[in-house]
Amino acid sequence: MIKVLKVLTLGSLLASSALYAANTAACAGCHGKSFENKAMGKSKIVKDMSKEEIVAALKGYKDGSYGGPMKGIMKGQVASLSDADMAAIADSIKGGSSTNKAEAKVNAVEKKEGAKAVAETAEFTKDAKADESKKLLDINANMRDAKRLEKEDLGNKKVVSELTLGLRQTDLYSEKADTNPVKTDYSRPAPGQSTRFERAYVNAPPMIPHSVDGLLPIKQDNNQCLGCHMPESAKAMGATPIPQSHFTNYRPTTVYKDGELVKEGKKVGIQSGDALGNVGDIKLAKVKKLDHLYQGRFNCTQCHAPQSKTDTVVGNTFESDGLTDKLKGHSTLADAMNEGVDIK
Repeated sequence: MIKVLKVLTLGSLLASSALYAANTAACAGCHGKSFENKAMGKSKIVKDMSKEEIVAALKGYKDGSYGGPMKGIMKGQVASLSDADMAAIADSIKGGSSTNKAEAKVNAVEKKEGAKAVAETAEFTKDAKADESKKLLDINANMRDAKRLEKEDLGNKKVVSELTLGLRQTDLYSEKADTNPVKTDYSRPAPGQSTRFERAYVNAPPMIPHSVDGLLPIKQDNNQCLGCHMPESAKAMGATPIPQSHFTNYRPTTVYKDGELVKEGKKVGIQSGDALGNVGDIKLAKVKKLDHLYQGRFNCTQCHAPQSKTDTVVGNTFESDGLTDKLKGHSTLADAMNEGVDIK
């Protein structure tokens, strides 16, 4: 109880400084540490804006009246900010006095309550965030409902009507269009405001749990996913970091030399009149670890699809082997890809 009271006491006093510090740290991934960058190459340079302009922009993002293609991301970042928080953020960006006042208040609390209370608060917050990160939504829970599966199991029925034979469940003879089609709804929470989904099977590409409004199309020179999901900024943004497998080139080195196609140093034969040599036995000499995103994976949505809010026309009895609680939220893809490959 004492610990909780300390948390509550410190929480109210630390709120302004801690909150804007966390948010400005998260901003650095896109805007730069000194707000010197155009986020995703699109935004204004925040350090050149006045305090009033920064506050107006933050309020506009919150109520949806401000912003262009990035407003979906920013709305999620500012959703929990109060007017005072926004003013404190603007002051900290422009070097105002609010930062010093907040820090002085924190120092006074630390002297009064002691460093131990502050440490307990930090540990409490850390545990709370850890618990939150463990929460995953099972999007197939309703699809595996026992009563639904029993109802849809035609093998247990003595009589099967023709209406149940098709997925549309309409008269097979009238040829009328489906009068009640399934309408797909992708209107999910903004980035930063959603809860992750469980993976459908081991190492399945995770579904996108948030709205992608304003984020598509993804191009090599304009990939807005990277602003939040690159490893160096993902933690501050509260996003899932891009895994090591996406920074690795597993393809064999291929060159055209002296009229021959050479893979990993082995000629595969494309001389005039020759059939293309068998490349099935070409082994990768070693994987190529990169310091940048491998461009064979630049298009995130070729594997990661946004999850719609809709019901399936039939139940789903699929169960993945080996899908432990840990693997529902994490991947071992890099280990699987490296299996049998010399990575020295």
